[in-house]
Amino acid sequence: MGVKIEVKNLVKIFSSQPQKALHLLSEGLSKDQILEETGLTIGVNNVSFSVNEGEVFVVMGLSGSGKSTILRCLNRLIEPSSGSVIIDGVDITKLKANDLRQVRQKKMAMVFQQFALLPHRTVLQNTVYGLEVHGVSKAEREKKALERLAMVGLEGYEHAYPDELSGGMKQRVGLARALTNDPDILLMDEAFSALDPLIREEMQDELLNLQQKMNKTIVFITHDLNEALKIGDRIAFIRDGSLVQVGTPEEIIRDPADDYVAKFARGVDRSKILTLRDVMKRPHPVVQLRDGPHVALQVMKEHGISSVFVVDRAKHLQGLITADLALEARKGGIASLREVKLIEVPVHQETVLVQDIFTIIAESKTPLAVIDEEQRLIGIIIRGSVLAALADIGGDPKDVSTTIGQVG
Repeated sequence: MGVKIEVKNLVKIFSSQPQKALHLLSEGLSKDQILEETGLTIGVNNVSFSVNEGEVFVVMGLSGSGKSTILRCLNRLIEPSSGSVIIDGVDITKLKANDLRQVRQKKMAMVFQQFALLPHRTVLQNTVYGLEVHGVSKAEREKKALERLAMVGLEGYEHAYPDELSGGMKQRVGLARALTNDPDILLMDEAFSALDPLIREEMQDELLNLQQKMNKTIVFITHDLNEALKIGDRIAFIRDGSLVQVGTPEEIIRDPADDYVAKFARGVDRSKILTLRDVMKRPHPVVQLRDGPHVALQVMKEHGISSVFVVDRAKHLQGLITADLALEARKGGIASLREVKLIEVPVHQETVLVQDIFTIIAESKTPLAVIDEEQRLIGIIIRGSVLAALADIGGDPKDVSTTIGQVG
């Protein structure tokens, strides 16, 4: 993936005459020292990062940390005091008004926390608003809007008004409106923070589903680490206008840069970031489909186990054979496991989150099989390995056991 957005040494000082503060900042004075000497507030302090094409990049921090200011600098709703914001190789901080307008209209769209719907316009009229401003014909803009409304689950609500909708539905309208312009980049400022917890989770899932289909570049602002871990490919932590750490969810939880990040990470449900690949065990031993029951029994005896996975030559899982099944097959004179009705086992892709299989782990009488994109067996999941993996990255084993419903 190429770099879609590159932010270099971004500074925002809330003043029409920021030069003195910029000079003091270049000399190494702190935000508090500059405030004391000049009375000026530094909203963003020399921040640099890049966002890859098709990435969900989450910027998070406490209220007043500067995260929303950074977002608004990306489309110059707030003018940076210095630094560069480069989109597709073009530094938009140097663009004149007309060229900037073109970038905003064609490349970017924004989704706000408080929906920002026009109360006197219907759902459809709100959704087409951007295209209407751009002069797109009524037939074309309504066609695009109806497609996006269907995509976010609002088919049939085209003629409803905002006051007839729930909070979650209003935010879906806001999302559909942003997508109707078909932007490369979505800027989402605390987009789900005003929603009830259950609706908020639904919208997070909806965003992930849409991202699979549309592959947008998304910069998402939040103060909720669980939300960041769920939707973010990478997360940037902001404190007092400065960048503290950028990393994947796994990197953030395993190796927080300082106490500020570590405080966010404490108490996080680690099952929401660990995938099956993180907790699986190597699938050893296994037997081949061509083998017979004698071989299966010998392998079980050598390894002190009562069952073993069966694979073909390409390592595709065929099933599980138990000692009882193997004994019965040997007694019946069966020469190959191809002739045995093997036990089916739950199979999951390596990218599945641990939290999504708790119920299956609890109810399954056999280990779970983990496969890769080519359907090859690459690991097995047992209850103990899940508990161990979750506890290994900082959780209390008792709390972890409770989290997964006492499946261990």
